[in-house]
Amino acid sequence: MSRKLATITGVHGYVPDYILTNQELETMVDTNDEWIQSRTGIKERRILKKEGWAASDMGVEMVKGLLEKTNTSPEEIGLLICGTITGDRVFPDTANTITDKVGAKNAWGFDINAACSGFLYALTTGAKFVESGMHKKVIVVGLDVMSSIIDYKDRSTCIIFGDGGGAVMLEPREDGTGIQDSIFRGDGSGRQYLHMKAGGSLKPHTPESLAAGEQYVFQEGRPVFMAAVRGMSSTVKQVLEKNNLTNDDIDWVVPHQANIRIINAVANQLDFPMEKVMLNIQKYGNTTAGTLPLCLWDYEDKLKKGDKLILTAFGGGFTWGTTYLVWGY
Repeated sequence: MSRKLATITGVHGYVPDYILTNQELETMVDTNDEWIQSRTGIKERRILKKEGWAASDMGVEMVKGLLEKTNTSPEEIGLLICGTITGDRVFPDTANTITDKVGAKNAWGFDINAACSGFLYALTTGAKFVESGMHKKVIVVGLDVMSSIIDYKDRSTCIIFGDGGGAVMLEPREDGTGIQDSIFRGDGSGRQYLHMKAGGSLKPHTPESLAAGEQYVFQEGRPVFMAAVRGMSSTVKQVLEKNNLTNDDIDWVVPHQANIRIINAVANQLDFPMEKVMLNIQKYGNTTAGTLPLCLWDYEDKLKKGDKLILTAFGGGFTWGTTYLVWGY
């Protein structure tokens, strides 16, 4: 019998109804459809506009759909981890808010703030609670409401980001499926290239900081691009080597949907054909911690039990890494 591993037994996504097209962005900022598509690969992105809704409300939709698909009652859930940088509030955490709203009375939860790597970090963290035997059913959510921290007068960022995400169920299996291995890295010196200038203890919000737009995402594109390609490519290679895998062994590569040029560069460096690379950035943009579960949700009907997947992400801070898993259904 194989060792007990945490296997994904279901996935469900959610994106808001409102579609922000490149054509609409042309009326808001100095840009155009051709410029956006050639640089990012994005045609449209979803924006949360429901009155009174926040990150937890999107998470509730993801979790409710996941519970239904896996025939699970809320009371069976032991733990919920949420990867996000746009939670409802600085505190309390969004994970526990979601558990309350879905009626998961026996669950506890916490958030992971690792920017675009948030879901991948949360996935491996949740897997350890399953492997240890502490919990039999763990939900991992990755989502962001990036529209809440984007300046729609800044064309370098407003064209990229969207809102949405997804959730997966983790359960113990001994059939060889599940999360096999992960390699993660971090480099805090990268914080200067991708951050929010105000709103934390270093620089609390003031009327002056708000007037200066320091509550919005700041990104210096070129160093982020170079670090993302280098980081994702290197950890994918390390995971493959460590697990005695070749490119031919891998059925799907699931990269963070940051930018089509980054995705292409990573695929080229790894010599993976684009037919094996999950891609949906064209319709959702970069949903930060939401991109990986959204890819799994979009491609769910193409996946079969036993498929070998490589998930890789890179986020501000810098955070990055790669996970190797075998699909469970």
